[in-house]
Amino acid sequence: MDLNYLFNSLFPLWTSAAMLLSFFLYLATVGSILPGKLVPGVILSDGTRLHYRCNGLLSLLLLVLLLGVGAQMNLVSPTAIADRGFELLSTTFIFSVLVTLMLYLAGCNSREKSSSLKPHVSGNLIDDWWFGIQLNPNFIGIDLKFFFVRAGMMGWLLINLSVLAKCIIEAKLSQSIILYQLFCGLYILDYFFYEEFMTSTWDIIAERLGFMLVFGDLVFIPFTFSIQGWWLLSNKVELTTAAVIANCLVFLIGYLVFRGANKQKHMFKKNPKAPIWGKPPKVIGGKLLASGYWGIARHCNYLGDLLLALSFSLPCGISSAVPYFYPIYLLILLIWRERRDEARCAEKYKDVWTEYRKLVPWRILPYVY
Repeated sequence: MDLNYLFNSLFPLWTSAAMLLSFFLYLATVGSILPGKLVPGVILSDGTRLHYRCNGLLSLLLLVLLLGVGAQMNLVSPTAIADRGFELLSTTFIFSVLVTLMLYLAGCNSREKSSSLKPHVSGNLIDDWWFGIQLNPNFIGIDLKFFFVRAGMMGWLLINLSVLAKCIIEAKLSQSIILYQLFCGLYILDYFFYEEFMTSTWDIIAERLGFMLVFGDLVFIPFTFSIQGWWLLSNKVELTTAAVIANCLVFLIGYLVFRGANKQKHMFKKNPKAPIWGKPPKVIGGKLLASGYWGIARHCNYLGDLLLALSFSLPCGISSAVPYFYPIYLLILLIWRERRDEARCAEKYKDVWTEYRKLVPWRILPYVY
């Protein structure tokens, strides 16, 4: 075997691995030292609760600033990520497989009894590896579930900015690219501005950390959500004024539903008596919110998610289905997740859930059972 040939073949992956590990090292460091609001998580079944330092926005802005200064000083290339897209995708996928195998082995060997770290082993290796064994595993004091979703969202923006830099350098900047970058940029900045809301989402409070979440956070979010940017890099799209206005409306409505629903749920969990749309909230069984968006349809936040995903794809026009992979996939995923949510809530809340379903019969979209 020619070792030089093998090394040269793997060298791009080593470079991508160094970039990925540098990114993780940065997040781990600044996440621990930068100031940020300490947000208590939900109370777990054993009465304990985790606390999350929400300094993601500051971490992101500092990273973009450092990379911008580095690019100006020719220390880093602004197109480094765009130039190594497939290599970074491959490296991140390999990392996801390895880290989830380590999580599986660590979980199997754990003797912890707390709700966060207690192993949930079904005996089915594939199932345990896919869904995970522990609820909130950590490494050197870092909550890995919160860390990985933060890395995925930041990675998405970094990919987009690198693709944007490549568009500018290659003189391919267009109205479509600007719209896509604007929508995604606003969404990501908003996500980190309201990062504390993430602490009460289903992924954080209920899903165990396995390949499904790690792959979703590190690979699927950054590399799939950015498909539209990659596509626009190679395809020119001319939008009419009406199309631009319609696209902006879809984004705005999606954002209002998504952010409004999630904010109402988060505030309700913090203070069940907080007004919803200026009125006292309607609560079923003292547990379930049936006011605001949550009085219109169950899991209505998914509708906002879908509209936002569609707004990211509409700047690409309708000549190809490729840019619509994300909203199509998300539709399938959320239908599946909604079924899982329904089953879990029915088991957890029992008669209270039955009463809530009678009061709010619609699912995701009003007038849809």
